[in-house]
Amino acid sequence: MPEGDALHRAARQLQTLVGEAVTVEAPHPRARATGVAERLDGRVLEAVEARGKNLLLRFEGGYVLRSHLRMNGSWRVLPGDAETLGRPWLVLRGRGSQAVLRGGSVLELTDRAARRLGPDILAGPPDIEAMLERFHHADQRRELGDALLDQRLVAGVGNLWRAEALWHARVSPWRSLAETTDEELRAVLQEAARLMQASLHGRRPERKVYRRAGRPCTRCGTTIASRGQGDDNRIAYWCPTCQAK
Repeated sequence: MPEGDALHRAARQLQTLVGEAVTVEAPHPRARATGVAERLDGRVLEAVEARGKNLLLRFEGGYVLRSHLRMNGSWRVLPGDAETLGRPWLVLRGRGSQAVLRGGSVLELTDRAARRLGPDILAGPPDIEAMLERFHHADQRRELGDALLDQRLVAGVGNLWRAEALWHARVSPWRSLAETTDEELRAVLQEAARLMQASLHGRRPERKVYRRAGRPCTRCGTTIASRGQGDDNRIAYWCPTCQAK
């Protein structure tokens, strides 16, 4: 699933269309059925921002388009004369470029869902203290690795970066929130922000645990473990020695 850094990269690329009246098309039948294209066609794109795993496109007239990429969606900005193959979900065409959305199964003309998100891990700077406050008010029996994926607590962290941040901070994903100190939680959030900022700016860090189950930990040599976690059974990766519960 695209995480916060991927959405921030997309927002940065889409800035080339800001200030232009755009032609909006929805070649995919499911996207066409939302009526989004008809309501936005010809309007000026006034701003684009990433918030957690959401992309918010603000158009003249007070319209806000929320795009969530789910598991495999993507935004790409192409030259205006580039051929658009297949049936993308949405195409925004400006004077010299076009933005193409593929596989983005959530398109809504509201930012209501985004308003319920926690502080963005990629905000400049991220509000770590506000994140801590939200974790304090969450169910303290909840496992930390599961809680880190709750976008209401901290927005933008996905499976990849929760695994890497926990490894760098030497904290187990299986520790309950009640067992996690503020110093440990702060360290995990700061590592997530650091790693994701590096990825956003083209310095993608080497993966230490994510999808490395069965391989030796680069820090201590212990075999990396993996197991499903939480109601959604998202796979957690961790070193049983470096991140002992």
